[in-house]
Amino acid sequence: MVWETNGPEETFALGKELGQKAKAGDVYCLNGDLGVGKTVFTQGFASGLGIEGPVNSPTFTILQEYEDGRLPLYHFDVYRIGDVEEMDEIGYEDCFYGEGVCLIEWSNLIEEILPEKVTSIGIEKDLSKGFDYRRIVVEERI
Repeated sequence: MVWETNGPEETFALGKELGQKAKAGDVYCLNGDLGVGKTVFTQGFASGLGIEGPVNSPTFTILQEYEDGRLPLYHFDVYRIGDVEEMDEIGYEDCFYGEGVCLIEWSNLIEEILPEKVTSIGIEKDLSKGFDYRRIVVEERI
């Protein structure tokens, strides 16, 4: 499915809608260039899970856990990961195959350890359509 948003509020709303539909064990792979709105999307997603606190990109910690929603959210940002083996050190399997929901920014960097079934979300800018325009593609990969 393809969505077009024209501002951070719409990107947040789409994230929230997907968060409301998320189920335990779901893994979402969020990819896009720096500054396209991955954090805004993630904040909406967390809101859809009922998470009320601040949600920021965990760039320097790789994993941020949120337990206060209807399901735990495991928010990964693997942009700075040097080697996929670093994921073992943080216990990624407990998150990927647990009772929560995973949202992984820059998932293309750890493709070899992702579960077979994931939902891929790509966010792209197109400045010819305006500064706030985003094209968001959501695909289930089985």
